[in-house]
Amino acid sequence: MLLFQIIGYSVLTVLAAACLLPFLLVLSASLSSESSIIENGFQLFPTAFSGEAYRLLFTYPEQMLRAYGVTIGVTAIGTLLGLFLTSMTAYVLSRKDFKWRGSFSFFFFFTTLFSGGLVPWYLLVVNYLHLKDTLIVLIVPMLLNVFYIIVMKSFMNGIPEAIVESAKIDGAGDFLIYARLILPLAKPALATIGLFIALGYWNDWYNALLFISSKNLMPLQYYLYKMLGNMDGMRKALISSGAVVNTSLPTESLKMAMTVVAIGPILLAYPFIQRYFVQGLTIGSVKG
Repeated sequence: MLLFQIIGYSVLTVLAAACLLPFLLVLSASLSSESSIIENGFQLFPTAFSGEAYRLLFTYPEQMLRAYGVTIGVTAIGTLLGLFLTSMTAYVLSRKDFKWRGSFSFFFFFTTLFSGGLVPWYLLVVNYLHLKDTLIVLIVPMLLNVFYIIVMKSFMNGIPEAIVESAKIDGAGDFLIYARLILPLAKPALATIGLFIALGYWNDWYNALLFISSKNLMPLQYYLYKMLGNMDGMRKALISSGAVVNTSLPTESLKMAMTVVAIGPILLAYPFIQRYFVQGLTIGSVKG
């Protein structure tokens, strides 16, 4: 038994170190000079230390901080609202006494097979809802995900029906049962789905590309995307004009620095919800 534990912990340690290597490689590349990356490729430890990529990245720190603020606000609000709506929808669909349970389930599933398309969606958001250049347009389109509803519903189906019935006998209403009984029992599933929703909001740049033109409303991912696009465009313009391109100008190291800036907060937040995430993912997959 002891030998098995030693082997198990050793294997897990090696696998954890292997998962850590890509992050170390990205961090090392972001702190390396562009010339060393061109000559030696990516290395685990910088051979020629340089902070040029971060200096260029934070050339306009107020814009970077504003983009961080937009992303953090959208992620926090969107995750809370998304969890609330997803859990409420899943709770209703998990109730066997709900008369239109099958019809609503089919309606949600139908949207995963067919959609109106990009152009009607864009016209709806811009011309009819008038949400262009608002923070709402970064939150509303991602509030509900049918897959998350199905996972949450599968988890709630595993909660004993006797708990709901006993609460009804005591005179509790549906919303009280949902808030006081179902949500506390569904913490693992809430943590799992919450992590997925938060990652979706944090990494989203496509909605900003479609609907955001104001610099004050750019989320972090879209701001970094535009900065990288401007750098590539500038380099291509210089090459096409026959000008000499400065090889020390960070390109690859800038991409790695952007990666560090973008994933840093998520990496710091993940350990706090890891135990709920693992437990919820395991239970959800078994019950599904």
